Formats: sequence, C-alpha cells, structure tokens
Amino acid sequence: MNRPAAGDPAADRIALQARDVRFDFAELRTDWIPGEPFASHLIDVLHLLLPEGERWFVEVFSRALPMVRDEALAEDVRGFIGQEAVHATSHQGALDHLVEAGVDVTRFVEQVEWIFKELLGDRGLTGDAAREWLVERVGLIAAIEHFTAVLGSWILDSAALDAAGADPHMLDMLRWHGAEEVEHRNVAHDLYTHLDGRWLRRIRAMAVAGPALAKLWVDGTRHLCARDPHLRGTPQRRARLRDYLRDSRRGLVPGPWLFTRAVLTYLSPRFHPAAHGDTDAAVAYLAVSPAARAAEAGHAGPAGGSAA
Repeated sequence: MNRPAAGDPAADRIALQARDVRFDFAELRTDWIPGEPFASHLIDVLHLLLPEGERWFVEVFSRALPMVRDEALAEDVRGFIGQEAVHATSHQGALDHLVEAGVDVTRFVEQVEWIFKELLGDRGLTGDAAREWLVERVGLIAAIEHFTAVLGSWILDSAALDAAGADPHMLDMLRWHGAEEVEHRNVAHDLYTHLDGRWLRRIRAMAVAGPALAKLWVDGTRHLCARDPHLRGTPQRRARLRDYLRDSRRGLVPGPWLFTRAVLTYLSPRFHPAAHGDTDAAVAYLAVSPAARAAEAGHAGPAGGSAA
C-alpha cells in the first residue's frame, strides 16, 4: 500500500479529540512575560477575541455539519467543534483573570461580541440565501484558521519566551491551544472546499479577514496597554509600532514577515494547510503538556486548578 506523501492531507489526518484542560491563573501577572508588558498584552489580545470568536466557529460549523456528505470530513468537523469549544472556555478564563486584575476590557469585548453575534450572525435568512451566507462564513473561518495554525506553529517553536521567563501556566495554555490548531488546521479549508471551493471566493474571504484581524489586534493591544493599572503613568501605556518591531526581532511576538508569508501562501490556487505546519510537533507537545496530561489523568496532576 502506498504511503501518503508529506504535505498530503491524508498523511496528517488524525482523530481530533477535545481535551478537558484546565489552567490556574490565580498568580498570573499582567506582564506574564516578566518586564515585557507590551509583548504580554499583544498576545493577550487572543483572550479578547477568541472566547466569542470560537463560540461563533462552533455555531457556524454546527450549522454546516448536516450539509457534509463525506463521513471522514464530518468526523473531522465534529472534532473541530469539540476542540474549539474548549478553546473558547479556556481563553474566557484568561480574560476573566485580566478583568480581576483591574484591566477594563468591557468596551473592546462588547465590540467583539457585536462583530460575531450581529455582523456575522445568521441574519434571519432562509433557503438559498441562508446557505450562501453560511458558506461565506465558513470561508472566513478557513482564512482565520490559516492564521491560527501559523500562530500555533510559532508558539510551539518560541524558545525566546522560555528564555524570557514567561509564566509556565500561560505558556502551556498557548502551546496546548497552538498544538490543537496545528492538529486541526485542515478542517476549515476542507469544509469550505466540500461546500463550495471557489478560489476567488476563498481569496475574497482572506481579503476581508486579514485586514480585520490586523485592525482588531492593533486596537486590542492599545486597549490593554492603556487600561493596565500597572502601566499607569509610564511610557509603556502607549503601544507603539517600534515596540512591536523590537519585540518581534527578539522573538517575543510573531513578526510581520510571518503574517505576510501566510497571506502569500494562501493566494495560491493549490494551497492546502497540510503543507504548512508540523503535525508531529503538535502531537509531541500535547504528549508533554502539563494541562493535557492532567486532563488525560482526570485532572490529578499539577496543571489542575480552577476551570478556565
């Protein structure tokens, strides 16, 4: 029997499972990368976007599931839904901790909720119009998932964060999440291809999702720095482009070329996520992740704590 070639979707397909992970953020500092509030908050934007965003992913994919005519893909979609539901809950725990630490993110989170519930909601459509709007949203999710997979690969390889003394609980959460993003990186693209697959429509989705994510990330970083009570009266309260370029050069945050390359690869008519990312590296991290191991053992290990 022929073995699938590297980069072939069949070579990277694994059974997706939702891991019931938990994280204890009780002692987490707002500069969880010690002395690096800008880098900490730039990554913290994930906690502002993902709880509502990933609940939206779950809703859209749940509506699309009955339209899937391939059982292997349907199994992948169900696994994706399970993983994304846990991601939303885990990042909600981190968001709740930011609020408890005195970082007022109410206004920004309300804007994010409006985007996913109102702008990208069902709109009360029926028939062909409802199907087209559903496929459009699946295309948007496929574009977003390309970025999350790229970020997942980056965080798995981010040795600079270890060297900087990043909080181990936060780092484990980000790497567990990143590993699962790499695990299921093919699903949204495969679902979009199954339902529609047109190249121009896929590129249009990226043309919308890419700039929107960039703006949300810039605004979110500024919001967090401006409202962190520990930065009051300091120059660090203003998030600046030079801070981003400095920290990306140091490897503390993903750099601009990473995102540029991600968009350029997506433009190819032959693009498939299987060619971008290392499933073996993701599985290897999940085998040693304190939270994933504790979940497998029934939360008996040191990664247990308050449910995030």
